[in-house]
Amino acid sequence: MPHPLSTLGAIHTALSLVPLAAGAHGLIRDRRIDPATASGKLYLGGLTLSVLTAFGLSSTGGINPGHILGVVALLAAFGGVVAPRLRFLGSLGPYLSTFGLSFSFLLLLVPGTNETLSRLPPSHPLANGPQSPLVQGALLAWLLLFIAGFIAQCRLIRAHRKG
Repeated sequence: MPHPLSTLGAIHTALSLVPLAAGAHGLIRDRRIDPATASGKLYLGGLTLSVLTAFGLSSTGGINPGHILGVVALLAAFGGVVAPRLRFLGSLGPYLSTFGLSFSFLLLLVPGTNETLSRLPPSHPLANGPQSPLVQGALLAWLLLFIAGFIAQCRLIRAHRKG
């Protein structure tokens, strides 16, 4: 049986759903996470709060790989916000911005997938941790979807520049 969520764990889980929903909304509606839109701002705020609350959670009593993944997601997301403003990047700015924001969304899915599959259904979880074949397969599927999505986003950026 999975470990029950603490109060902070429940708050963190609820906060983690905000960037998941906002990012998915932006990716579906705008084909990208756009920091200038309401969903993009909600994504960035929710991601920040989710990562910050994660630091209060640790089964090992210290910094764990999930914390590091959260920091990398924040760096990728906010790097994506800054990239178009860096003139020296030239025409790469929009591509790097899209990559950073989309990659941060992928990173958000890693612990979310593991925790969901390792906790649900409560009576008999589908997986028993990150090494579970189901978790590994789901993460591979997310990675392949990210690659395909990023290629499609690059094509849209290129078409927009030409048109």
